[in-house]
Amino acid sequence: MTRKFAKVTGNLPGEKAKQLLERRVQAVPQGVANGVPTFAEKAEGALIHDVDGNTFIDFVGAIGVMNVGHCHPKVTEALHQQVDQYIHPGFNVMMYEPYIELAEKLAAIAPGDHEKETIFFNSGAEAVENAIKIARKYTKRSGVVSFTRGYHGRTLLTMTMTSKVKPYKYEFGPFAPEVYKAPYPYQYRRPDSVTEEQYEDLIIQQLHDFFVNDAAPESIAAVVMEPVQGEGGFIVPSKRFVQEVYRICQEHGIVFIADEIQAGFARTGRYFGMEHFDVVPDLITVSKSMAAGLPISGVIGRKEIMSVSSPGELGGTYSGSPLACAAGLAVLDIIEEEKLNERAEVLGKQVMDRLRQFAEKYEAIGDVRGLGSMCAMELVKDRQTKEPNKELTSFIIEEANKRGLLLMSAGAYGNVLRLLMPIVITDEQAQEGLDILEESLEAAVSRQSVQV
Repeated sequence: MTRKFAKVTGNLPGEKAKQLLERRVQAVPQGVANGVPTFAEKAEGALIHDVDGNTFIDFVGAIGVMNVGHCHPKVTEALHQQVDQYIHPGFNVMMYEPYIELAEKLAAIAPGDHEKETIFFNSGAEAVENAIKIARKYTKRSGVVSFTRGYHGRTLLTMTMTSKVKPYKYEFGPFAPEVYKAPYPYQYRRPDSVTEEQYEDLIIQQLHDFFVNDAAPESIAAVVMEPVQGEGGFIVPSKRFVQEVYRICQEHGIVFIADEIQAGFARTGRYFGMEHFDVVPDLITVSKSMAAGLPISGVIGRKEIMSVSSPGELGGTYSGSPLACAAGLAVLDIIEEEKLNERAEVLGKQVMDRLRQFAEKYEAIGDVRGLGSMCAMELVKDRQTKEPNKELTSFIIEEANKRGLLLMSAGAYGNVLRLLMPIVITDEQAQEGLDILEESLEAAVSRQSVQV
């Protein structure tokens, strides 16, 4: 296949990457996972160039961080301007305008016409932790509810809230107390004898039973929900389910927290994924694509909830750094000026149409699903049994890397390919990436057949 963008010469890693890998092995613990075995030298838009002269089309986007693309000119310009002014006076010491301006803009675009306030932190896990602190302070309760297959971070509390045991929780206990996991729908894996509507009825009944058998609602401070489960396998719930969770929260005075860390900032075709479900969260956690690669996260929420904490109870040394705030302001401008919400819808349709074509051709694809440009396909050994095919998923990623495409898996069984290409990717780049994906799928299926 003739390629215009992706280019890999020789085996991976190349010579320069091998030298860096040797240093990495000596200096960095193996607990830090890596994808493709090479090192970046330059990146722009949806392309990454490595130290050996190879070029990759990026369908991972630093795990959903690069919605506006690598090194967008507006972002780099904003960073250069900010560096020349000041780098970090520390908001707790001397305040600065970019923090205030970004807080105002996020509150303005967040769902709901109520008064809102915004606070910044450094990582997605910090945002979730602090949202729970705020909810506990407001409700004077301590219980926290997350959902089966959910992912919220790697700190003690967020690791406890996360479902996947390996690699996130194994031998890292004991875990935080008073954290409960509620059922979450997974239509693809419903019993064959049950219709979609019957399955939804069943899950909603299980949800009601959960608040009888597992967690008394009057003891729960917060329910934390991803509008689309990210690490869990890009599982999209129904509007009915999300609205029922929200209704239960309203009925019992529970703070409803939308974890928008992976789904936010135009990924699903809206600023926030929860907008698809006609629900107005009490608190929203944000990070990842918020600042195009600069470390920042935040909590946006109802003023009456956000304002209960006293001075000094929230914050951190680097929280809401001027550089990250400047990048965040640039990101919001880019989303608006380049109409990335609309672009995400168009891109998602293109990707899903192609994935459905793959599914017609390859029996190994059990399901394709997504919302906006948050798309995925699930690999199975047998469409009847739906037995997960983690090995094939790994083969596809490896074959894609060889051909100049970056991919990443997800799901409890590691058998879901998730696609998070920058939304600014060109149609030509996206099609070439999808062509490589199909070629890699064909090679991986053949490879697994030979091994069997």
